[in-house]
Amino acid sequence: MQRRHFLWTPPALALGAAVTSNSVMAAPSIVTGQTKILPRKGKGPRIVICGGGWGGMTAARYLRELIPDSDVVLLERNPTFWSGPMSNKWLVDIVNTDFVNRDMLHPANKYGYQLLQTEVTGFERDKKLVRTAHGLIEYDFLILSGGIRNDYEAWFGNDQRAIDYTRKHFPNAYIPNQEMLSLKSKVKNFKGGTLVMTLPPPPHRCPPSPYERACLIAWHIKKNKIPGKILILDPKPKIAPIGVGYKQAFEELYPDIITHVPNAGVKEVDPFNKQIKTAAGDFKFDDAILMPPHQAADMVWQADLIGKDAATGKPTGWADMHNRLFHAKTDDRVYFVGDLMGAISPQFGHYPKSGHVANYIGKIVAQNIAERVAGKEVIARLPDNLCYMMVNGEPQEEISVKFEYEVDANGQVNQTQIDMDVRTSDLVKEDFGWINSKFSDFLGT
Repeated sequence: MQRRHFLWTPPALALGAAVTSNSVMAAPSIVTGQTKILPRKGKGPRIVICGGGWGGMTAARYLRELIPDSDVVLLERNPTFWSGPMSNKWLVDIVNTDFVNRDMLHPANKYGYQLLQTEVTGFERDKKLVRTAHGLIEYDFLILSGGIRNDYEAWFGNDQRAIDYTRKHFPNAYIPNQEMLSLKSKVKNFKGGTLVMTLPPPPHRCPPSPYERACLIAWHIKKNKIPGKILILDPKPKIAPIGVGYKQAFEELYPDIITHVPNAGVKEVDPFNKQIKTAAGDFKFDDAILMPPHQAADMVWQADLIGKDAATGKPTGWADMHNRLFHAKTDDRVYFVGDLMGAISPQFGHYPKSGHVANYIGKIVAQNIAERVAGKEVIARLPDNLCYMMVNGEPQEEISVKFEYEVDANGQVNQTQIDMDVRTSDLVKEDFGWINSKFSDFLGT
């Protein structure tokens, strides 16, 4: 395994603004853009984590465990945690809201990190400062774990009216927030007609989940005898991953409902007149779930840490990072966790942008920082990935995919993909066992 040695030097001076004594921090009564908030706690390093999803919350828990005197601060703009994994099942009431929407204060109190609900607005990396809506926060190490952004600009350029209209009327809810409730309402109120689903080009968040969403909405349509059809516009040449399993589900369970259109990369979207032009033809729709291309979260752009294509010099859209140690190539005090991460290997590109990988990388990054603080060699570790996808609601049946990784003789990370294409109820039990173990890991439930 590749190893590296880094040094950490304790800061000479702590910050001095007053905060509350609880785990959820309050801002000073008077703040300006230059107000420093959150005085340091403990004698160890201050580690600020931007983004309280699967990866950020995992990193916070394990940093406190591995570096007991560390001062870990988690910044998250949402008041509660929404889980992307299991949200498709929530859309059709297979799980309830309390299952996917969780309290964030409980794990902060249990594991001993500070939680501040705020918006990250920028960074001063030369001064090791995070700018937030509540003021400036100092760090020794910084973890960016903000997930993805929807790249509507790829469709609409600077036409903000079209972007806002699409987001409002055709939400995709791949960034957990209020869009999840809007999308659920859309599914519940769908009376019939053609429902179009666009898929982003790879890499994108949770690659197999759009197909799961199509299956579960099709099951809802079938169960309630709604005269509706689902049209999947897929830029890929075939269904992937779990191609055989999904193809069988489409053909055997929903032959009159789901139509999968391959090689349907989006060329133009007219949300006002409900029309889409693709490489596979032009389509009209009655309603839609419109997923534009995905990119790394805004915070990576704000930190000026987006990679550039070696051939063209254009932004890759993803974090410019060391592919084995997960820190920025140009700033080893900044780490990346989760879906915003950059490419890993020429063999497969990116790690799957999934909750499982985010959870795993959160632990790895916590270990890497702990080794640096202790003055030890930093070990390059590998994750794995596991995704379960429900394709039928009655009876409940799932398929799944597993990814394993190893380093070859040339130091390249290689991926092995294992599809479980036969839908079974046994995989449903495994799925709920998996999610409950993960929630227990970083939510402490």
